[in-house]
Amino acid sequence: MGRTALLGTGIGWRPEIADAVERMPGIDWVEAVSENLCPGHLPDSLLRLRERGVTVVPHGVSLGLGGAERPDAGRLAALAERAEVLGSPLVTEHIAFVRAGGALTASPALEAGHLLPVPRTRDALDVLCENVRIAQDALPVPLAVENIAALVAWPDEELTEGQFLYELADRTGVRLLIDVANLHTNHVNLGADPAEALAELPLEALAYVHVAGGFERDGVWHDSHAHPVAQPVLDILTDLASRVAPPGVLLERDENFPDGDGLSGEVEAIRTAVAKGRAGSCAAVTGGAAPRTSGAESRSGSGSAGDAVRQRLGLAQAALLSALVAGTPVPEGFDRVRLGVQARALAGKRADVVGRVAPELPVILGARYRPAFLAYAQGSPLTGGYRRDALDFAAHVLRTAPGDEDPAVRRALREWWLDRSGPVPRSRRPGARLARATRRVLLRR
Repeated sequence: MGRTALLGTGIGWRPEIADAVERMPGIDWVEAVSENLCPGHLPDSLLRLRERGVTVVPHGVSLGLGGAERPDAGRLAALAERAEVLGSPLVTEHIAFVRAGGALTASPALEAGHLLPVPRTRDALDVLCENVRIAQDALPVPLAVENIAALVAWPDEELTEGQFLYELADRTGVRLLIDVANLHTNHVNLGADPAEALAELPLEALAYVHVAGGFERDGVWHDSHAHPVAQPVLDILTDLASRVAPPGVLLERDENFPDGDGLSGEVEAIRTAVAKGRAGSCAAVTGGAAPRTSGAESRSGSGSAGDAVRQRLGLAQAALLSALVAGTPVPEGFDRVRLGVQARALAGKRADVVGRVAPELPVILGARYRPAFLAYAQGSPLTGGYRRDALDFAAHVLRTAPGDEDPAVRRALREWWLDRSGPVPRSRRPGARLARATRRVLLRR
């Protein structure tokens, strides 16, 4: 597998900051969310960056490698296509599950719309290792997987986070994308010691590092990617850099963007934290080499995940996800308060994403949009994409609107839904509008 490219200092590319990223000095590479890219219609900004020699890495968010099902071939093919079009040296994904239920568990298929933690058990590790190998075989470049932030912990876990990541890398040869902000999140929320996690990691497997901001509320750290990077996160980065020379370090920012100078200041703070760690380093390890064993070898055996193992994991994940998004009872052993925090966070994120996918809805409904969506989400789990969710939400509001609803609002919402629920937008020609009006009159008779 060779070595991972030395990437340098980077920033997450987002359309909202595309111009600022192009103007920012000292940016060696960028990372773009894979699912937001269309290979045949890449943004001009990314094309200009590529022409300048800036590396672009596609970062996937929907594979669900930690889920009980084997990775979807179509999603893998899409990730591979983006890596080839961009000429990327590697691709990245997450150690998480994002959906559950379905045929494996004979239960409704549910989507989280978020990255949820995998139980650190031997069963889950076997499933994850097999899923990672399937992904590696389907991708044209090396794969790196990222540790995620968690608000809830699974009961009866058998491995620490560091041990889990070590065995994953050792058994599959996969590289690791270490998010130091997520280590801090798990420290605040779950009591996990980031220094212990770093000490247990196979540093030779490090592909690159993520750094991001967040905030603390009522003793819970929220990995928002919308706030400045906190000093404790930079301290963890310094600790990591004292143990290994990171092949790449990247700032993630997804919303609430500062101006170009603000972004440059955060990138400079990251450079300073890395330099501080390297200055105090007593190790000469350089990240980026493949782990000691190949994907076909394992210190712990083959770890092949049979159908029974996958079904056990699937049932557990479906029960957790159903409690979070469908209001079913909390599975035994979970913290009910933390699950409530996670459920509200999922519903809030879903409202935000639907508001971005269908920006007309918050405009039409005004201040009523968010409370109406949160009420809808309590009884309507996400089962498809966000565009389908937006349509279902609009239909729900039309069905359940109170009698004193503003007729203009209802009319605008109905027109929006009609324009988007069919295979093609409705014609705006006067003759077509007259025909629709006539049909409605006749149907009322």
